[in-house]
Amino acid sequence: MNADPALIWAYLSQGPLLWLTATLMGYALGEAAFRAAGRQSWANPVLIAVILLGLLLTVTGTPYATYFEGAQFVHFMLGPATVCLALPMHDNLPQMRAAALPILAGLVAASVVAVVSALAIARAFGLGAEVMASLAPKSTTAPVAIGIAERLGGQPTLTAVLVLLTGILGAIIVTPLFDALGFRDWRARGLAVGTAAHGIGTARAFQVNPTAGAFAGIGMGLNAVLTAIIAPLALRFFG
Repeated sequence: MNADPALIWAYLSQGPLLWLTATLMGYALGEAAFRAAGRQSWANPVLIAVILLGLLLTVTGTPYATYFEGAQFVHFMLGPATVCLALPMHDNLPQMRAAALPILAGLVAASVVAVVSALAIARAFGLGAEVMASLAPKSTTAPVAIGIAERLGGQPTLTAVLVLLTGILGAIIVTPLFDALGFRDWRARGLAVGTAAHGIGTARAFQVNPTAGAFAGIGMGLNAVLTAIIAPLALRFFG
């Protein structure tokens, strides 16, 4: 039996399941590190998984297209996972109805600020129209953001990266920031992080408090709808 590591790797790297397995193992290691760190927000399991996979791809010289061919099942599952957020939202429906007006006002304000502030910063740094179109939907969940960016003339791959960075940053800073600001209402905290940091922020909200997670879910879902309306209008204004 030939035990040459290079040949073994060349054989394994041809199988699409290798990268799916690597993705799941990367997240499992990230989750283990997150628990070992006492569930601190800075030890975000998604961030750790991204770093580990990035190192693995760099060391092995694997193109992203090859990786995505195997890991695209995870991308596909983003849709069903997003739909599953409807269950905790249903459980908290009475609270949501009671706060319908503040929720609507907060969502509109947050969606406008998320899109306009990103485009204003991009314009200040002299970024081109294609990058601005990729940046505008960064606060929405990845499947929706990529679709919006494509319609606006952006780069879907760049949008996916920006969405990921936005979610990770939001998940890391949300708890210490709101604690420092003295925000104690779990509904407001959840709505804010779901609107600003989509699914990754929502996952962090569920780790902290179930009510915050439910409101983060509605923030993420409705922000996707609002961003699809606001982003083209804002981009036309900055264009």
